Amino acid sequence: MRMPPFRDGWLRHLRLDGERVFLRPMRGKDWRQWSRLRFGSRDFLMPWEPTWPPDALTRGAYRRRLKAQNLDSRHGAGYTLHVFRHQDLALIGAITLGQIRRGVAQTATLGYWIGEAYARQGYMTEALALMLVFAFRELGLHRVEAACLPSNEPSQRLLRRLGFSEEGLARSYLRIAGEWRDHLLFARLSDDPPPVRG
Repeated sequence: MRMPPFRDGWLRHLRLDGERVFLRPMRGKDWRQWSRLRFGSRDFLMPWEPTWPPDALTRGAYRRRLKAQNLDSRHGAGYTLHVFRHQDLALIGAITLGQIRRGVAQTATLGYWIGEAYARQGYMTEALALMLVFAFRELGLHRVEAACLPSNEPSQRLLRRLGFSEEGLARSYLRIAGEWRDHLLFARLSDDPPPVRG
């Protein structure tokens, strides 16, 4: 899996494999599966996300996402990977490691979502663990940050299970569902001890 991010074409071959899931970059052919999953999970996802535009699930909107992801990855600014289930190759969610800051920071921000039918089954725990290995070992980052709404207890439990520490409250941090909302801030460092599995 060790491929330097500066080599041409390396992202096309990126694949992070776990026991039940694997991650790879989004591709144009994923649009229908992605759109169906997002549509079927709309009510489940919308309370935690920015307001969806009217064309959110169209092929054109997906192409814009893909173009932005390719641009970010070429510049080492961020990586969006789709999460697939091994058993049936179903697309079940996505993870973004974005806002990568190099220099003295070596930091990135983690974002993620999962389709409602696949939630709370351990898939995202496994997928995020794979992404953290990629962030720390392959990209050489020192710190990965994440934020979630104070009311999103499942997401808080997920982050703590992965060894993230809560660092405080950011007021009016992100515009979610049309309103500026406070968020709890979490972070994990490359040299933090591994999480205790219990």
